[in-house]
Amino acid sequence: MTVSTSVFVQGWLSMAGLIVAIGAQNAFVLRQGLLRAHVGPVVALCALSDAVLVFAGVLGLGGLLREAPALMAPLRWAGALYLLWFGWNAARRAWRGDSALAAGGASQSRAGVLLTTAALTWLNPHVWLDTVLLIGALGAQQAQPAVFAAGASTASVMWFTALGFGAAALAPKLAQPRTWRCVDALVALAMGAVAWQLLAV
Repeated sequence: MTVSTSVFVQGWLSMAGLIVAIGAQNAFVLRQGLLRAHVGPVVALCALSDAVLVFAGVLGLGGLLREAPALMAPLRWAGALYLLWFGWNAARRAWRGDSALAAGGASQSRAGVLLTTAALTWLNPHVWLDTVLLIGALGAQQAQPAVFAAGASTASVMWFTALGFGAAALAPKLAQPRTWRCVDALVALAMGAVAWQLLAV
């Protein structure tokens, strides 16, 4: 195995170990996949955002944020408030057991879905901590940082593709009111847990 291949694999494994945890971003991608609504654009935006953040971290942004943690404070509060709002709406849907969940979600505009995706990514400090700070710090120590970042970005593309399109493939078998209530309950719990962690810092 060449040095470049080894570094690429290290980047892939590092990102893969972090990204599979259920969080706000993953829960939203899962829900959009089950709704079969704008899955491609959502997957592409999540993967592209991760790539931008990973490369930014490897190229030095992670070091800047570690030296000036106060820069993350506004992002932390904005992200927590947005997550609480989104989680509250998901909890209401789960409580009501709205049988029109799928139709309502599918009718949401692409712009609206992408705006929510962007907010759950760029206003979520956990995404920044995982990609810019942690992956960025690991990548900066490598002999070939850009190759490490490419490996990490590839893991992100593969994960979001599998999550979004995998959920879409299973949607016909899961299109039941109880399933939607469980999905929205999961979304609400994920959003609330991340928001609590942010506010408790």
